[in-house]
Amino acid sequence: MKKWVCGFIFSLVLIISQGRGLQVDITILDSAVEEGAVCLDGSPPAYHLDRGFGKGANDWLLQIEGGGWCNSIMDCSTRMRTHLGSSKLMQTPLTFSGIMSNNLSFNPYFYNWNRVMVRYCDGASFTGDVEDVDPANNLHFRGARIFRAIMEDLLAKGMMNARNAILSGCSAGGLASILHCDKFKALLLPFATGRVKCFSDAGFFIDVKSITGEPVIQNFYNDVVTLHGSVKHLNHLCTTKMNDGTSTGSMCFFPQNAASYIQTPLFLINSAYDYWQVRFSLIPDHVDPSGMWKNCKRGLATCQPQQLNTIQGFRLEFLSALEGLGPSTTRGYFINSCYLHCHTELQALWHSPNSPRLFNKTIAEAAGEWFFDKEQFQKIDCPYPCNKSCF
Repeated sequence: MKKWVCGFIFSLVLIISQGRGLQVDITILDSAVEEGAVCLDGSPPAYHLDRGFGKGANDWLLQIEGGGWCNSIMDCSTRMRTHLGSSKLMQTPLTFSGIMSNNLSFNPYFYNWNRVMVRYCDGASFTGDVEDVDPANNLHFRGARIFRAIMEDLLAKGMMNARNAILSGCSAGGLASILHCDKFKALLLPFATGRVKCFSDAGFFIDVKSITGEPVIQNFYNDVVTLHGSVKHLNHLCTTKMNDGTSTGSMCFFPQNAASYIQTPLFLINSAYDYWQVRFSLIPDHVDPSGMWKNCKRGLATCQPQQLNTIQGFRLEFLSALEGLGPSTTRGYFINSCYLHCHTELQALWHSPNSPRLFNKTIAEAAGEWFFDKEQFQKIDCPYPCNKSCF
């Protein structure tokens, strides 16, 4: 135990020391307002760009910020009064760490690339596109327009000279990187001379029922897609196949249904015991009114044997959903058994002496080697609690 506590403290020191060294100012894209590419509150979209250098000067990594979704007028109205719905409230400067670091020791493959943090302020993983704005709430559902506007601005700022490029993201941003993967490659196709691929960190949200049998996440996604008018920006082959007249095509918001249609190479970074999905899809608070699962959801070590069996069942459903990932030759994955959600932006998880490992590789090493075709990394961890490198 002492070893892992010391390791965790050391990793936190890495985060703090590295974070102090790289603060990146915000770019507000005022020109996008004319195109209607705006946040929930009507403010312009934003991103943070740290320029590449040396051999990475013509390589680009775009990381899409995460932060859940909003599925109702009330929910989105609350959200637009936060940084996840308004660029007026976004933190600046922003600390870059993990996959965004400019330090070779912390980010061995991408440290000298142009690194962009795309801020998330639309509430639907950049898929929304509703023209009308209700004056009663002033909500704008324009995520798809934001994605396009930011891509065009970055192309004009040098991305059209890209040699290699990656679209990545965490959580809702990881879902966005999946849903927009082919669009990203299509935008770069006339320009890029090297590799164009996508990473998804904790973005493989599965269609799983709650412990009471309720399709919580399925209903939630259906509400998101309906409210934001997202279906037109989901994969049309998927929506044609999956639309049964009741889901409005929202089943294609799930990566397990959409990923097989993606032509661009895709690398997944995910826990088979994803912290967010266990807490909000499998065991949301309303299905546990007595709070019997409260401690278990905080940490798997506190679960009772029967509860842990349920959690192990979730892992099996997650692994089954991976079968929809698509052609194996264009896919890679790092599926660990740590009770976590999002890995790439935290230095302690991305690449440090005590980072979680699979087959003795950190996530940074596995993702980098896969991107540069050094290894077709497709590894799934053994069941919890076997991986002692987990925090």
